[in-house]
Amino acid sequence: MDPLISEFKQQSEKALSFLKEDFKSIRTGKSNPAILESLTVETYGGQSKLKLLELATIMTEGASALSVTPFDPATISDIEKAILKSSLGLSAALQGNRLLVKIPALSQEQREKFVKLVNQKNEEKRNTVRNFRDDARKKVKQMFEAKDISEDEKFKLEKDIDAESQKQMDQLQKIRENKEKEIMEI
Repeated sequence: MDPLISEFKQQSEKALSFLKEDFKSIRTGKSNPAILESLTVETYGGQSKLKLLELATIMTEGASALSVTPFDPATISDIEKAILKSSLGLSAALQGNRLLVKIPALSQEQREKFVKLVNQKNEEKRNTVRNFRDDARKKVKQMFEAKDISEDEKFKLEKDIDAESQKQMDQLQKIRENKEKEIMEI
């Protein structure tokens, strides 16, 4: 495989994996520890901002609750504040040395809002992949103008870039459809 194509493929796949990680933080009707993992918690008197994943163990407690057990019990109130302040619409109740986070069912309006967010994030990644494709095509054009490759090689590389680009766009479409289905599932 041409190094240009493999570079484009790597960049595109990295964009896809970022999107998958980003989608994990979008709430669905089911409990999923990933929605809290990247939540930023200001702790130790405001001296440090850490992701919840770095401060606690997050586990599912049935279909509509999560259990958050901090590594340092002194951070439990900071974690509770961060959960309540977040835009996720979750409530947390203190139970001994852990927090029980209730995940309310999504209303139809919330589901539609999350679907719009999914579409917006998906479109951003589609644009990113398009930009990678355009950059790869520019490099091919420069190589052709510098007489580093023949016209046949130029057309073959462009065709390969377009084929890989289409493959990545199909993947993005599939990821988006799966997340939408997950959100709309009652």
